[in-house]
Amino acid sequence: MAFCSGCGTQIADGTTMCPACSSRTAAPAAPAAQATTGGMTDNVVGMLCYITIVPAIIFLVMEPYNKSRFVRFHAFQMIFFCVAMIAIWIGLTIIGFVPGLIFITFPLHMIIWLGSFIIWIILLIKANQGLMFKLPVIGDLAEKQANAV
Repeated sequence: MAFCSGCGTQIADGTTMCPACSSRTAAPAAPAAQATTGGMTDNVVGMLCYITIVPAIIFLVMEPYNKSRFVRFHAFQMIFFCVAMIAIWIGLTIIGFVPGLIFITFPLHMIIWLGSFIIWIILLIKANQGLMFKLPVIGDLAEKQANAV
């Protein structure tokens, strides 16, 4: 059942005139349809790209999904995010071999791990909401790659 926008009286579905106040009501808006690619909506596929780097690569090469700009953007952003985190981890590990610097690099490892985990959760949520949330540098690179096809 729908409600009149003028007086709030409950009216039957599909009617355009309220029986109580005789005002015209707008036709109910149809729910916004999300683009579907290969059986799954794009927001679900975009979210699945952020699970690990493997689904991101799989969705980039699978035929119906690699045509969607939304899916390509999230797949590339996840790949670039993983590469950046691995590069930071390797750099901190190498610096940690210097005697005495372990006391600086170990807390940095923990802070960066926590920060990347929070960013990862935000990326999952934003992709599931259907938003193209861009990380500062990585998002620009991912957008260029997504538009390149």
